[in-house]
Amino acid sequence: MFFGGAGQDGFDTSSEGPYHARAMDDPLRDRRLPRDWAANDQVVEISERIGSFTRLASVVEADLSAQDSGKIPVDWRDSLVTGKLNFGFPDPQQDTVALDISLAVTVVAICQRCLRAFEMPLSTELALLLGGPQDSIAARDNYEIWELAEEAACPMDIVDEVLVMSMPLSAMHEEADDCVDVDEREFGKEMTTPFASLRAQMDKGK
Repeated sequence: MFFGGAGQDGFDTSSEGPYHARAMDDPLRDRRLPRDWAANDQVVEISERIGSFTRLASVVEADLSAQDSGKIPVDWRDSLVTGKLNFGFPDPQQDTVALDISLAVTVVAICQRCLRAFEMPLSTELALLLGGPQDSIAARDNYEIWELAEEAACPMDIVDEVLVMSMPLSAMHEEADDCVDVDEREFGKEMTTPFASLRAQMDKGK
């Protein structure tokens, strides 16, 4: 989080009346042109609950809806998404905006082997080149091109979409031995989860 400066522009130091602090900025929820973020070398620290990310929370909830509610942690929305966003320019010409993303979260998912809820660690690191619908972005090594639906960008929305895109098509325990009470009839059965269907739709839209 970033805070307003001190002094005349920061705090009300008047001796009369109650003390008032200047409202704190919240760059995660702010919406600006990517070039404005980059011009300030904006760094956005993230520590937000899953429930704050609308798309991710809705997909997780849909995935868990078929499971017995008594077998699902009631506080799964409180799991923290942590990480950092770094905006900048990849070259002196400042023709393109770059965004480095590092995210980590533990989500509750349904294992497609044993059909039980389990905690799945998820982490991702991306190096993106951002552009609006009308921008022409030249490819660069080690960067992915990310086209924004609108000219202005909200870091919260970017993080939400990146997290959904990072979900595996089929969530499973890391080790088969971690699965319990496996129904042998489910083995080999092709299953589609909300994660997989949404990921497929987003891939088609690229």
